[in-house]
Amino acid sequence: MGTEETRKVIRRLQIAEGHVRAIQRMVEDGAYCIDIIKQIGAVQSALGKVSQIILENHLNTCVTSAVRGDDPAERERVLREIADVFRNARQG
Repeated sequence: MGTEETRKVIRRLQIAEGHVRAIQRMVEDGAYCIDIIKQIGAVQSALGKVSQIILENHLNTCVTSAVRGDDPAERERVLREIADVFRNARQG
């Protein structure tokens, strides 16, 4: 990943970490369930953005290199890997 992508990912992870800490405090303090669920949604959103940034980077670097490369086994491996990511995301 490039410097800019890394910076974005680290920032998003820090945001998610802050939300998780807030959730923990809310649970400890007996906060209203819906407020806790809203915070969980914020964490999921932040992690979703992290996943998106990393996936875009992977598609633009690793996958592109493998598809353009001369090794058919590597092409198949990378494409299978991407398919598995999407398959697992739908099952989650």
